[in-house]
Amino acid sequence: MKIYTKTGDKGTTALFGGTRVPKHHIRIESYGTVDELNSHLGLIRDQDIHQQYKDLLIHIQDRLFTVGAILATDPEKAILKSGKERLNIPKISTENIERLEKEMDAMNTELPPMTHFVLPGGHQTVSFCHIARCVCRRAERLATSLNDIEPVEPNTLMYLNRLSDYLFVLARKLSFDLQANEIKWIPEKES
Repeated sequence: MKIYTKTGDKGTTALFGGTRVPKHHIRIESYGTVDELNSHLGLIRDQDIHQQYKDLLIHIQDRLFTVGAILATDPEKAILKSGKERLNIPKISTENIERLEKEMDAMNTELPPMTHFVLPGGHQTVSFCHIARCVCRRAERLATSLNDIEPVEPNTLMYLNRLSDYLFVLARKLSFDLQANEIKWIPEKES
């Protein structure tokens, strides 16, 4: 299989279903940002972190491929003439969302309560988590913007929202595990 097809040389690309759209279309921006997020999660997974986090990140990366496929499908062509869905993959489920919530709850039991915002950083691995969180928030903003134009499955939007929360808690937990300095944001007073 050749990687290059030359079909996008004029600035368009095909969605699942065959509809061609400009490469700057909000739908392309949405799933492209999810792909970027997935790459950042791979970078976090490549760090020296507990296997439990790596295993969950692999699961999340799998779910992000599903999110990307959902976002890459023309809603008007999502159902085949036979009545079957074009995407023959599991959707984002409430269980996927609840798993992130349970993981956050478990990590929070080991963390000191948050009394302030924290400045991103303190350790390279923690910084990677904060970058991924920001990319996730951008993916969520783009997906909700797309949702204003064409409906996006609600669980897909909820998953992106919960995932950014998870990445914030993971950053705090990794700061704790790695004994990194978590710097509270205390606004400087003007002199």
